[in-house]
Amino acid sequence: MKKNYTARELAAASLVSFEKNGRYSNLEVDATLRRVGMSLSAADCGLYTRLVYGVVERILTLDHIAAEYSSRKLSGVDIETLTAIRLGIYQLLYMDRVPDFAAVSESVDLAPSRSRGFVNGVLRSFLRSKKKFTLPVSGRDYISLKYSVSPEICDIFTDSWGNETAERILSSSFNNEGVALRINTLRLSVDKAERILSENEHDDGFSSDGLTDESKDISQVKRSSLCPDVLFVPRLNKTARDGISNGFWFVQDEASRIASTVLGARPGDKVADCCAAPGGKTFSTAIDMENTGEIFSFDLHKNKLSLIKEGSDRLGLTIVNVAERDAGRPDKALFGSCDRVLCDAPCSGLGVISKKPEIRYKDAQSVSRLPEVQHRVLTGASSYVKKGGFLVYSTCTLNRRENEDVVRRFLSENSSFIPEDFAVSDLRSENGMLTLLPHISGCDGFFIAKMRKTR
Repeated sequence: MKKNYTARELAAASLVSFEKNGRYSNLEVDATLRRVGMSLSAADCGLYTRLVYGVVERILTLDHIAAEYSSRKLSGVDIETLTAIRLGIYQLLYMDRVPDFAAVSESVDLAPSRSRGFVNGVLRSFLRSKKKFTLPVSGRDYISLKYSVSPEICDIFTDSWGNETAERILSSSFNNEGVALRINTLRLSVDKAERILSENEHDDGFSSDGLTDESKDISQVKRSSLCPDVLFVPRLNKTARDGISNGFWFVQDEASRIASTVLGARPGDKVADCCAAPGGKTFSTAIDMENTGEIFSFDLHKNKLSLIKEGSDRLGLTIVNVAERDAGRPDKALFGSCDRVLCDAPCSGLGVISKKPEIRYKDAQSVSRLPEVQHRVLTGASSYVKKGGFLVYSTCTLNRRENEDVVRRFLSENSSFIPEDFAVSDLRSENGMLTLLPHISGCDGFFIAKMRKTR
């Protein structure tokens, strides 16, 4: 059996696995890099990651182009062959520094021997046309195929934001500005963290096949303009991973960090984080509290509680109490006792499709059921808030039915709570609610609402 696989061979294998086994792309990438990462250069790891995520996030567009230049119906093409075609078109269309001849020849080699002539024909026909392809003139099908989202998910975006803003949101979903790290300021300053991370951001920038790695356009550590304790790194290299293991920082997007900032927890507070896994907001809150006070970190899924416990231990956070709880069935022992409560509700994730591209193809029916679930968990979480305390509801989606509509329904049914306006950096809420749009804020799409209990 072959021991040393190229980045493209690994990408093809992961994409086939993604299609056949329905595995989340991030889990597939992480598992592959853990298995073979030590045998690949940093550039090869970057190329592999770029190809997998790039193809997954463009599947509808790539298949639309393939169908235009194929002599066969794609429904009859096996997934190994189709994957080779997708990889070829993706490199030809979206990776300018990969020579056309390499994109074609490498992709043909990835195909099963019986279908290499077919793959070669499709890719060369696309090249002869000067990489042109047709799209519907306008409307739902145009947006769906241009930005590779299912028609049903496209409808959610356009219903919430209108066609123009929906296109801007979806256009920005292809941009990935590196990895955001929330610094554990209980252990080191942001300045020191920046120096440590900056010392190891240099390599040759070439993959093993001699082609430049386009995934490394970000060349340095950057500070967040929204969160003073968040740094961006181009990738999770050894230094960044070692820092996570040593509890110096952890991965948390600016939007998630803003939600924990809005919570406003202070040293000595009693806090409940009701849908806490994998734990980022709990960790940020505990650091904000200077590891003084008490945090109840709950989650419905018992198998995810270890992520919170292990993360707290790495970061040296001793005030976190982890327990299995259904937010919709709150613990009566905590009723009316918490200064601040965070309800980061389960949601459709439409604000994080740049990180989880398979969400683009989500079943719309599963999304339609979420507002009832969200209302139930928000109502349950509210039971923990004491008089004068604060309740924060957040999601990583941009669907108004999961966001504003849920909050308005809750407020209409719970007169003891009122909206509480807030500001973070230059961001300001309206009636206690704030939506972070990726094309404006530059972070994940996110919704945050803050409420105060008056009696």
